[in-house]
Amino acid sequence: MENFQYITAQDLDRAWLNFELDLRLEPLPDGSPNPFYVDRPGNPVAELQDALCAPFVQPPKFFFSGHRGCGKSTELLRLTADPAIKAKFVPFHFSIRNEADINDLDFRDVLLAIGSHLYRDYRQQGGKLPDQLMKELDSWRGSIQTEVRTILNGRTSEFEIAAGLDAFFANAALKMKLEPATRSELRQVFERNVTGLIKTINDLATAIWARERRSPLVLIDDLDKPDLELAKKIFHDRREIMLQPTCAIVYTISSALFYSKEFDAIRDLAIFLPNVKLHAKDQPEARDDEGYRTMRLLAHKRMMPTLLADDALDMAITYSGGVFREMARLMRTAISRARIRKSAQIQLADVEWAVIEVRNEYRRFLDPVDRQFLRAVHRHNRLEYHDRLRPLLQLLALLEYRNNENWCDVHPALLKLLDETAEYDNDSTVQN
Repeated sequence: MENFQYITAQDLDRAWLNFELDLRLEPLPDGSPNPFYVDRPGNPVAELQDALCAPFVQPPKFFFSGHRGCGKSTELLRLTADPAIKAKFVPFHFSIRNEADINDLDFRDVLLAIGSHLYRDYRQQGGKLPDQLMKELDSWRGSIQTEVRTILNGRTSEFEIAAGLDAFFANAALKMKLEPATRSELRQVFERNVTGLIKTINDLATAIWARERRSPLVLIDDLDKPDLELAKKIFHDRREIMLQPTCAIVYTISSALFYSKEFDAIRDLAIFLPNVKLHAKDQPEARDDEGYRTMRLLAHKRMMPTLLADDALDMAITYSGGVFREMARLMRTAISRARIRKSAQIQLADVEWAVIEVRNEYRRFLDPVDRQFLRAVHRHNRLEYHDRLRPLLQLLALLEYRNNENWCDVHPALLKLLDETAEYDNDSTVQN
């Protein structure tokens, strides 16, 4: 999507492109807001921006979470271009997807990616590191390769191709992602001397601060993608190590970790990005006008209003649950349906079809006990710990909102399914 043009669609072909599910709304090259960006009611990200800009003795670390598709990536990208942030920090933003295998992620992979980006990105931006530091880094690189040779017991490693610091940092990240054997070798080396890896990060951070008089700020995207067990090993079991780098860091974390008991260790450093509220707590009929305006603006920034019937847009908003990615998913399915009909406008029936498609996805895997639990939550809207709460939130079957206190409700596309299966589920749970 490098050359993507953020232009309002005049037809459904272009609208299909504009509702790409993983479209990240980067600020424009001049730092101005992305044309598709929609500000949220209450601007919840202001909490993270303010926390970063507050005075600190040690560079802060924050854990940024939210539902899948709620806009975390977009908000991190906006932070990198925020004038107040840039006045205080040198931002370094990257996705861990590009640096490591997220299905086999380890705390050492994350630390190496941090060091690699501090080095590579700063030099690519024209920054100059002290000659003495460059010598020390090259000595450290040499020791890494010596230890890799020791582990291999004389066998040749392609990793030794990475002569020179630039090649080392570029190749190390790529090989950690794509080559399990090299990944294992490097992890063994860093396990023996993780303090050396931390020192490398800290030396780079100190050098950047000395040159720029601004602290490095590392914003790591897509760390919410690994499964819960991997996340626990990184952010719970290795919490102290992940807090050691002497640069400011924003780690994205999954909502599954946010709702786990192990999360208590980092709770005071956590910021959650809620969904857009579409109705009041305990009052599903009490429509939140500000929430609907926000979601309507999301659609109209990406496509001309004439391409979408008013009642169709209203239904899409209602069934999105206030989740930006869910809105994009409904719109894409509805656009596809309208194009198949050879229509130039999305009609109510197209959105109804999209809602059925979403409902059918959940129909395949929600069991009777899940559905009973969802009915109970829909009745009281309380966000209370339960073994079934976390996976259902992760699946977006439940959605969290904030109105002073946090609360949750069922994904609106599921309500009809819960009604249809109520009698069957009652019989099933009684028999079980």
